Amino acid sequence: MSSSPESTLTAFVGFRRVAAGPRAEVIALLRARADEVPPFVFDDATGDRLDLDLREYATDLSENRDEQAARGVGRPKLGVVAREVTLLPRHWDWLSRQPGGASVALRKLVDEARRIHADRDAERAAREAAYRFMTAIAGDLPGFEEAARALFAGERARFDELVAPWPEDVRLHLHKLAASAWSAT
Repeated sequence: MSSSPESTLTAFVGFRRVAAGPRAEVIALLRARADEVPPFVFDDATGDRLDLDLREYATDLSENRDEQAARGVGRPKLGVVAREVTLLPRHWDWLSRQPGGASVALRKLVDEARRIHADRDAERAAREAAYRFMTAIAGDLPGFEEAARALFAGERARFDELVAPWPEDVRLHLHKLAASAWSAT
């Protein structure tokens, strides 16, 4: 997966955090390192492990691919990308009767749902990001499965107890990623 140029990244060698911050800064720091062991680099927003080309003159091909994918059908200059939506005939009938047509009605429905469920969506995204990170770096550590269960069950105290013996840098980054997962608990 790719991340945006504005994203923040965190890099680990083993269980030790070696770089964190804006994407460009982390890449520059990692290129300057002479480690023989390649780092694991994570997108802080998603918890995804990224595969970066850290050669000195390499360009990030994922950014070029994303730019090319954005072109095409729709109104690219406005950021509108055409995609397919599959609905039942009754849904299309209702949408066709809405002021402004189907696109306007769908945008309003999505915006309303995003507003109403923003907190829940943020909690879910934080749990998923924390889980992706912990699976990639801590999957073999003691208590991993129980910690994952506690994370998704919203049991913060149990989660904290299970990850307490883990390496400090891993634990601190995991707490950072999971911070929004506990807002309702």
